[in-house]
Amino acid sequence: MKKVLALLLVLVLTMGLLAGCASEGEVAAPAPTDTPAADGTYRVAYIARAQADSFAAWMANAVKEEAEKYDNITVDIFDGQASDDVENTLIENAITNKYDAIIIQPNNGEAQRPYAEKAVAAGIITITTNARISGIEGASSVDADPYLQAKVNAVAAIDQIPQDANVVVLLGPPGNFHADERRLSWEKEFFEMRPDVTIVGEEIANWNKDEAMNYMETWVQANPKIDAIIAMNDNMAAGALEVIKDNPAYADTLAYGVDGTAEAVLLIEEGRLTSTTLQSAYALAEALLDTADKLLTGEETQIDIDIDCPLVNIDNVQEYIEMHKRAGAIQ
Repeated sequence: MKKVLALLLVLVLTMGLLAGCASEGEVAAPAPTDTPAADGTYRVAYIARAQADSFAAWMANAVKEEAEKYDNITVDIFDGQASDDVENTLIENAITNKYDAIIIQPNNGEAQRPYAEKAVAAGIITITTNARISGIEGASSVDADPYLQAKVNAVAAIDQIPQDANVVVLLGPPGNFHADERRLSWEKEFFEMRPDVTIVGEEIANWNKDEAMNYMETWVQANPKIDAIIAMNDNMAAGALEVIKDNPAYADTLAYGVDGTAEAVLLIEEGRLTSTTLQSAYALAEALLDTADKLLTGEETQIDIDIDCPLVNIDNVQEYIEMHKRAGAIQ
C-alpha cells in the first residue's frame, strides 16, 4: 500500500512539473482573462503571424496600444512564430477558451482557413487581417490591397530602373495573399512593360531579413551588377541592402519594398531605399479595434475594409518619419 501511495505521489508531482515547464518553442494555450463578457468586457485573442517579422511586430504592438483606448475590450496577443501549425493550434486554443473574438493575421491563408471557419462555426466573431482570408462566410476582414501596394512602386520603377537592367526579386511565403498579389502586380505593372529587364535571382525569403541577406550574398557573388532589388516587403529589402551597404559597386542599386516601417523610412532618408508603400500598422490597428467593437456590440454584423497605401519616397519621407516619431518607433 505504501508503494502504491508513493508511486501516485511521484506521478502527481511529475504531471505538475510538466504542466508548469513548457519546453522552448511549445505553444502556450491562450488563457482566459479575469473579466468575462458578462460584465461588459469582451475578450479578444490577437494571433500574430510572427513577432520576428518587423511588420508583424509593429502591428501587434499597435493593436496592443489601440486596445488600451477601449474600456470594454481586453486583447491577448499570441505569436504564431511564422508556423502554420503554431497558428492553427493557437486558433483552436482560443476557440476552446471561448474568446469573444479572434483576430487572425495568417501565415498562410489557406492553411488557416479551416481553423478560421471553426471559429465562425463556434459562434466566435472572427476577423482576418494582413492578409484577409476571402470567402469565409460569417467572418470579417481588415486589410490593404496588396496589388495596389506593389503597383505604386512598380509604376514608379518603370522610369527609374535603367535600360537592360539586372534585378533580383525577394518573395514572401507562397500561398500568402499579400505575397502572391504583390508579385503578380510587379509582373503585370512592370515586367510586362519592361521586357529589357532581366531577373538574375528570385527566391522566397518568407518576409525574413536574414533569409534575404543570404540570398543577396549569393547574388552579389554571381553578378557584378545588380541594378535593382524588388522586395515584397521592407524587411527583405532591408536585408538585401545590408549586404551591399559598403560595396561601392552597388552604390547606385535601387530598392523597393512595402510596409513603410520605421527602418524603411530611415533607409529612404539615407538614400538607400528608393521607395516603399505605406501599410500603416497604426491604421490597421485602429480599424481592427473599431471593427471588433462594432461586431461585439452588435452595431454591425459584417465588416470588410481596406486602408490606403500611399507611396513613400525621398520627396515625402519626412512626413512618415514624423509619424513614427509620434508613435515612439523612432526616437
